[in-house]
Amino acid sequence: MSGTSEGPAPTATAATRAEQPTGTGPQNVTERHTRTAVDRRGASAAELRDYRAAFHAAHLALAVVDREGLVSRANGAFAELIGAPAAELAGQVAADLVDLASDARTWHTYREVLRGRQARLQCTRRLKHPEGHSLWAQVTVSPMPECGGVLLAVADVSASRELRARLRHVTMHDPVTRLPNRTLFFERLAAALEAASYEELGTGRIGLCYLDLDGFKAVNDTLGHRTGDRLLAAVAERLTRCADRAASGRGGAPLVARLGGDEFALLVEDSTGTDQVAELAEQVLGALQEPFDLAGQRLSVSASIGVVERRAAGTGATALMQAADTTLYWAKEDGKARWTLFDPERNAHRMTRQALSSTLRPAVERGEFALEYQPLVGLADGALRGVEALVRWHHPQFGTLPPNRFITLAEEDGSIVQLGRWVLRTACRQARRWQLERPDLPPVFVSVNVAVRQVWDSDLVADVAEILAETQLAPELLQLELTESAVMGSTGRPLQALQELSEMGVHIAIDDFGTGYSNLAYLSRLPVSVLKLDGSFVRGFQYGAGEGCGHANPADETIVEALVQLAHKLGLTVTAECVETAEQAERLRRIGCDTGQGWLYSRPVPPERISVLRT
Repeated sequence: MSGTSEGPAPTATAATRAEQPTGTGPQNVTERHTRTAVDRRGASAAELRDYRAAFHAAHLALAVVDREGLVSRANGAFAELIGAPAAELAGQVAADLVDLASDARTWHTYREVLRGRQARLQCTRRLKHPEGHSLWAQVTVSPMPECGGVLLAVADVSASRELRARLRHVTMHDPVTRLPNRTLFFERLAAALEAASYEELGTGRIGLCYLDLDGFKAVNDTLGHRTGDRLLAAVAERLTRCADRAASGRGGAPLVARLGGDEFALLVEDSTGTDQVAELAEQVLGALQEPFDLAGQRLSVSASIGVVERRAAGTGATALMQAADTTLYWAKEDGKARWTLFDPERNAHRMTRQALSSTLRPAVERGEFALEYQPLVGLADGALRGVEALVRWHHPQFGTLPPNRFITLAEEDGSIVQLGRWVLRTACRQARRWQLERPDLPPVFVSVNVAVRQVWDSDLVADVAEILAETQLAPELLQLELTESAVMGSTGRPLQALQELSEMGVHIAIDDFGTGYSNLAYLSRLPVSVLKLDGSFVRGFQYGAGEGCGHANPADETIVEALVQLAHKLGLTVTAECVETAEQAERLRRIGCDTGQGWLYSRPVPPERISVLRT
């Protein structure tokens, strides 16, 4: 019987026979071992007969091997397993019979056991029977100090190995689609990434298409899980066909796996670049767009696919799957039924967003936020009337961040309540300080932006009352700004809060007015005292000194004039944002706008700069 294991085989026959003493035949070896055992153990002839009877009657294949590696005797089970008469086995090289010389490590260990330097050897070998079939055998080599040789035991483990293989297949494959499951996919992915680190024959790159079906839940909910399973099986079949068509090179066809639910993955080992993986994603989209005929039911589905392709070196399975998951989310966010390629820059922005979100709450406690103030100037006389408080985040990693980098995040996770309360207290305290610094000058009011979530998630009225009492700032010196959509949609609790604040004496301003789709008649029923015109209108007021200079957009001037007249008839004042030139300021003054805000007067500045501007 011969082994079929791969690898360079040392010449076991030559090596063992070269060490065999001359003039020593199989029969002499057997007799010598028997005599040695009797001499060392003092065993009786009857005991020896019992040992030999047990040896030959054993169902386990056994053979005694001398120090030179030659078979001294073998039982019937060994002869049957090897496929040779027992009498012919004596004197044969044991390593050749059970393929112990097929790899260097096993061969070295076996020689060490023969020489008494190692206690035991156990290995599994695939042996080929002379009749043509193969079997898996577990080979154990143990020393026999009594006779100076070793005992070779061989067990046929083909059945148990086949059972384990079947169990592994069941464990590693999805029962609905018969595709490799999540466990097998990650096993293959880890192996591919590990192999890429030392193999030089491949491209050293890896690609992944990570997809899920758009609207699959609706299929389950409306048609039932049985139909859903049929659809998944049909999708798996089309994905497999796409993978087979894409097969090329050493890597073969991409691995198709079902990762769970309606999520699938196609793993491209040794990818040739982004184009190859993108082409595969395009083929998958096209294949899935064709309607499915499921037992008379015709269904159409689409898929969103995240595509990642990169060098395997330095890439871990977790990082690759995170990139794929992120890209799949982008594909859905961008409109579904498409594939999207991983973009490191877009991902960096997302990671920054997550990093900011996770540190917002502690940042308030650590005092990382600060306020700057932008003047609000009377257009009629150029006097400083008030300031708008603008929050800045002095982030230890990302530097100074403007509000548009973190306010939305704060609104999403609820930290806007804590941050907003800090802004309100800090701004009121500063306004009172300015008032105390120059009591001979008219006081300036401070305008603070308020998010609608602050009204819902906290008692804004109580917060304002407490802070005004604490800072001793008069209510009329505080202005709260809310966006047009927030104010116009105010009903119930928000509207009640605005009314209570207005009754308290606090001014309510609508920020970015003119950008929404509000009913202007609603203004008369809201406790609003100020409209802040969106800067997009003011930017249309472009003037020059020379001939031919005029309005960049005459409609803007008409709209602003109409809004100012409407506001004044409702008893409201108007502030124009984004005033950048003296010509803009002059025209706004002529049409009756009350105050202006913009770089013409000042950028947002620290509080001490406002103190200078008041003098």
